[in-house]
Amino acid sequence: MGESAGAHVTAITRDNQLSEQKRVVGFIGGSGVYRADALQNAERIEIETPWGAPSDALTLGEIGGVDVVFLARHGAGHRLPPSAINYRANIDAMKRAGVTDLISLSACGSFREGLRPGTFVLVDQFIDRTSGRENTFFGPGFVAHVSMAHPVCPALAGAAAASCDALDIPYAAGGTYLVMNGPQFSSLAESNLYRSWGCDVIGMTNMPEAKLAREAELPYATIAMVTDYDCWHEEEGPVEVSKVLAVMAENTKNAARLIEDLTSRLGPMRELSPLAIETTLDMAVITSPEARDPATVARLDAVAGRFLKSC
Repeated sequence: MGESAGAHVTAITRDNQLSEQKRVVGFIGGSGVYRADALQNAERIEIETPWGAPSDALTLGEIGGVDVVFLARHGAGHRLPPSAINYRANIDAMKRAGVTDLISLSACGSFREGLRPGTFVLVDQFIDRTSGRENTFFGPGFVAHVSMAHPVCPALAGAAAASCDALDIPYAAGGTYLVMNGPQFSSLAESNLYRSWGCDVIGMTNMPEAKLAREAELPYATIAMVTDYDCWHEEEGPVEVSKVLAVMAENTKNAARLIEDLTSRLGPMRELSPLAIETTLDMAVITSPEARDPATVARLDAVAGRFLKSC
């Protein structure tokens, strides 16, 4: 009885420490979102990770008294195609920079008539159709199985919805994002297949990003910015880069406004995610301490730092 009570007290103490944590908002900017102009006292820093180099230097600063870290997913000048992005290094670097909440801004195509170009979709589900990408921090010598049943933090998505309302940005709350490898766009048959599956938008970058964020115990949300109708819409015709860029310019302006409002709305102090994402690894790691590979453990010093210190 005493042992159970002690464990309960330890859990309460741990949760209180996490809930009183200072917030650091991380933004990963996708196509068209290569910087965060609202950042004050901005500085760029290079971060080394055990997984290699992230897409670019991280920009640290603040907005309205809230610490912010920004990373351009494709690098400056859009150098990296979707499958060449080092997703593990990006998430690890964000964790090392102290990020507590991670928000993805991503261009996407729409599978729904009502999700017109210019609409922001606050995604709540993913279907991962990527292949050949490193999609986990764990492996032989240290095994973990995190739940991806609910991949998006509802608190972050709710705050994003409130910002869209306040800024009069057209948006949809909820939606399923089909992630494809690219860099080519879909065939018509693929586009129609994904529509029949009930998908709402399509993009090339949010997997394995969302999976890795969950493994790193980072609450994550995606703001998918519609640029086109993929190729299923008979009146619109196939997606073309020139058309995408035209819509993207307006989306980029709204993304800049959203970054500023959302950061201020979230505020400098955070509460635990409703999904308890901050303690995900407590229920995911299966390898016993004595069986863990020391080299793998060393590489997880940032991603699994909280868990490793607690056990």
